[in-house]
Amino acid sequence: MLPIILAISTFVSTFLGGLFVIKHKDRLHLIMGFAAGVLLGVISFDILPEIIELIHEHGLSVTPVMVALVVGFLLFHIMEKSIAIHHGHEGEYAEHKHPHIGMASALALAAHSFMDGIGIGLGFQVSNAVGIMVAIAVISHDFSDGMNTVTFMLNHKNTTAKAKWFLALDALAPVLGAISTLFFSVSAQVLVIYLGFFAGFLLYIGASDILPEAHSQHSSKWTIALTVFGAAFIFAITRII
Repeated sequence: MLPIILAISTFVSTFLGGLFVIKHKDRLHLIMGFAAGVLLGVISFDILPEIIELIHEHGLSVTPVMVALVVGFLLFHIMEKSIAIHHGHEGEYAEHKHPHIGMASALALAAHSFMDGIGIGLGFQVSNAVGIMVAIAVISHDFSDGMNTVTFMLNHKNTTAKAKWFLALDALAPVLGAISTLFFSVSAQVLVIYLGFFAGFLLYIGASDILPEAHSQHSSKWTIALTVFGAAFIFAITRII
């Protein structure tokens, strides 16, 4: 039940992120700075050490894991930049805003949120400690997923009511992903490859998405301090667990 409970926490995080965009943005940079540090900490102090331990324990090759990490990083880079390229050309056309583009972007976010939920569930198949750390990472960045969902929807002239419906879908997706892992298990070889892929995804989200966004409008020493604190916080938590 613990994976499901934590997955429900991602629902709350995503929904709060979307509502935050609707209400106000004045403290957004501080939250995102902390979240970037949390993601870096989870990758460095939990996921990668667990991958190394599983590789040694089962005599696996490290190469497929590192390939999966790079694929995870590049795949989400390509997906995000493909959307950004379209958005970048929006200014070339008068009133070139299409509600369906916003909905497609929101659905893409929901699909990757579903994979987040699977990541939580598979993390618990390794151990409770890994599952909890993965859940903390997902909860941290799902706040920004909720913000992005609403931003994409409203930017393309969708109504606030429709944006909230798609926000609810994005929030529900990781819960469904975590539930799905109750019905299957994977081998250690597949598990380390998936964890490598998931680490690459989190690395991209933290370093190339959340952290630059945190400094884009309100870069300050407090944002930097919170990023360092986020990483240190996860280091301390992993030592305790």
